[in-house]
Amino acid sequence: MRQFPLEGLDIAPGRVVEWRLRARGVADGSRTEESGRRASFNQDKHFSVVEEARKANDPFASWLALTFEVGGTLDRGALESAFLFFARRHEVLRCEFRRLAGDLACAALEPEDIALEALEIGEFDSTKELRAFMADSFTKSIDTLAWPLFMMGAVVREESSTVYLAFDHIVSDGMSMSNVVYDIQNAYAAFARGEEAALPEAGSYLDFAHEQSRRYGSIGADDTRLDYWKSFIASNGEFFPRFPLELGVESGRMYPTVNEADRLLDARETEELEARCLAAGGKVFMGVLAAVAVSLRQAGGPGVYRGFMPVSERGRGPWKHSVGWFVNTMPIEFSVAEDKDFEEIMAGVRSGFTEMMRHIDVPFVRAWELLAPHHFALRSWPFPVNFFSYIDMRKCPGSENFEEWRPASHVWSSRANGTCSWYQRNFRGLFMNSIFVDTPEARRTMGEFQGALRETLLELSRSGALTKNTGTVG
Repeated sequence: MRQFPLEGLDIAPGRVVEWRLRARGVADGSRTEESGRRASFNQDKHFSVVEEARKANDPFASWLALTFEVGGTLDRGALESAFLFFARRHEVLRCEFRRLAGDLACAALEPEDIALEALEIGEFDSTKELRAFMADSFTKSIDTLAWPLFMMGAVVREESSTVYLAFDHIVSDGMSMSNVVYDIQNAYAAFARGEEAALPEAGSYLDFAHEQSRRYGSIGADDTRLDYWKSFIASNGEFFPRFPLELGVESGRMYPTVNEADRLLDARETEELEARCLAAGGKVFMGVLAAVAVSLRQAGGPGVYRGFMPVSERGRGPWKHSVGWFVNTMPIEFSVAEDKDFEEIMAGVRSGFTEMMRHIDVPFVRAWELLAPHHFALRSWPFPVNFFSYIDMRKCPGSENFEEWRPASHVWSSRANGTCSWYQRNFRGLFMNSIFVDTPEARRTMGEFQGALRETLLELSRSGALTKNTGTVG
């Protein structure tokens, strides 16, 4: 499994069918304040951004999507049963959001109160037309302010079918995508055999969100649990760590986006990098982060790396197989001074990550609201922010079947004012997907940065040493 733009999906044409959730036998207003729970801080901020954008007639849109393959002649009844099972299994997918006395509340339909409605779309004769239709369907179907908050579909052919789903971020994160594949593939196989689906426990994200809000809703800016953030702000000079390379953006302006993905290392090279990282006392993601930091410094960035890093909050409890937005975003910093070798930089990454994880409990959005209130009212981060995300897809549920299922995730955002990069490792190597502003300078900067990063990683995998390239990017 890997993440790349939908435009890069190798999908054969076929007959398209889509499904939407609908409420069955539920009167309007039946989801009351009493039946609702408070949304998470991530959800509240996301909902508020869309609310404000809508008021300002801002056409901002985004979605997370997933595609995977089902072999053989499609058993449509089994697939519909699997879709319904999936929606009933994850309470957040049956949820709608509404403002109640200023707070964002979420109330879910009961599992028996939802049904599926099928839409026969028709035949597509070319891959290009099919991909364009899917992108358009995702954009039109996904609306943060309107239920349902995800949609389902399939491209049906005689010998195989491609299943696709698209979600609003308010109900899902990137790590949830593998759980979606696992749930639907296993449920489909069970229903096709005439059996009931049996899957591991999946706790409700609504319970997670409500507990998070209860624990952190009343903390103040003087709470000692914010000391790590305050220390970072003191060294960084502000709440958000700036992306250190020039992207050619104007302050306060949003831009159309570029969505690019490429392989950084093949499977053998990634295994060699892993060996070098282990020998230096770290893990692969630490080595990748070190390489990113060194590449930025060599391109003109500072000798201290400061950035945001999303971290999963699923833990080892009932959330491992759940769908939801189980992500906290935390700051991390470490030295990448020019006189340091790989082992020294890795030690700094390891120390920085360990310290970051000691303070993972405070939600990012809450820290933002309390410590940077002048920026909290904005509909986006105030300027290009340094951001690093890493997922090892080989550890996802069902990864032993990924060669057969061919799952892929696709992230899209209509506009941005900076850049975000996601790194994924799978059985075929190490990959990078970046969404960034569509300016000539950003295209040049990101292209040169990716090339420099690839060279740095290759040198690390071959020799365990850092490249001495000191060229300037941008």
